[in-house]
Amino acid sequence: MEAYFLDFANLLLRWLHVIAAVAWIGESIYFVMLDNGLRPPKAAEDKNKGVFGEMWAVHGGGFYHNQKYASAPEKLPEDLHWSFWKAYTTWLSGFGLFMLLYMANPSFYLVNPNSSWEWAANLSGWQANAVALVFLLGGWVVYNEMCKRISPNMERDGILSIGVAVLMVVVAYLSTHIFAGRAAFLLTGAVMATAMSANVFFWIIPGQRRMVKAMKAGETPNPIDGKRGKQRSVHNTYFTLPVVLLMLSNHYSFTYTHELSWLIMVLFIFAGALIRQFFVLMHAGHTKPAYPAAGVALILVAVWIGAPSNNNGVATASTEAPAASGEAAAASDDTVAAAGSVGEIHAIIEQRCVSCHAQNPEHQGFTAAPAGVILETEDQLLRQADQVKQVIASGYMPLGNLTQMTDEERQRVASWTP
Repeated sequence: MEAYFLDFANLLLRWLHVIAAVAWIGESIYFVMLDNGLRPPKAAEDKNKGVFGEMWAVHGGGFYHNQKYASAPEKLPEDLHWSFWKAYTTWLSGFGLFMLLYMANPSFYLVNPNSSWEWAANLSGWQANAVALVFLLGGWVVYNEMCKRISPNMERDGILSIGVAVLMVVVAYLSTHIFAGRAAFLLTGAVMATAMSANVFFWIIPGQRRMVKAMKAGETPNPIDGKRGKQRSVHNTYFTLPVVLLMLSNHYSFTYTHELSWLIMVLFIFAGALIRQFFVLMHAGHTKPAYPAAGVALILVAVWIGAPSNNNGVATASTEAPAASGEAAAASDDTVAAAGSVGEIHAIIEQRCVSCHAQNPEHQGFTAAPAGVILETEDQLLRQADQVKQVIASGYMPLGNLTQMTDEERQRVASWTP
């Protein structure tokens, strides 16, 4: 019953997270579009009032006239629309989900027993949780310091953009070598999402409050607050598409179980940023199809890299499992051909996988089969054969190798022809 209520809490928290994220991202994309779509005002009275740009739009049967002031308007209303709670709710609900799903069972979801870094493979549960928190905080601190030091007056944003891109490559590489595959993709996205929310909390909103305070006092706002808010807002819009992709990736094991998963992740991050750039420029009146074309090209490269090989390569099993024998490590063609019948393969699956992948899982952490994959019968195994072979050959399943699947068993499943 406890697992059932935890699952229900997961569902409700995920629902809140998605609602808040859709509202925040939608509003962010709208304001970037609005800012880039502004045109010089045509009416002389608007120019005299300090209107910097305007945009006319039609939606939902009505007409809208948006105006942006270069300086303080003559009168500032009390009921200003502020955009921050959507950002905070998205991060808080996302972190709550991370705690509920990953930090509550770190040895299962966070620890990477197949890591080539011995210290990472041997992390205990609480150590993995601590490293994950340091990873999130460290990502924000490094990014924030780069912004402050490389482009303090927002005059070297091009160089800063390159620096942030390099940072994301480093984050992707580190995450996939420290954490289990699914958690690595999620944490890389969470580093960007944390930077986005922190940008709002520490820079954008405080700067806007100072500007409003100065306007109400009849003073001239510090222009650096507006420039910095714009800089961090632009960063947020380029983070958006990669973050959404990484949050969706945990449903697709072929992304995070590959030995070059960090490179696949980087390609998707850059592809998302390039596609977003196309829309940013389009709203400013510049159509540059080279950007989405380059983004699609990166995605195709990622697909090519991640495509299953024909040699049925098998990842090294957990350090807790028996060491691979010479015969398993150097399987011959005859061994591959004799991988076994469906009955023999199902016997392995039944011993190593069915405790979770059953109609009524025996493992206390699940109230239903993960991803809806049930493997209790041979027919069910045959229907899921390709997916089962892929996740077992990659070493991702069983999670944390808790059921102690041997390398020889992995080779047999990977080499099996249904």
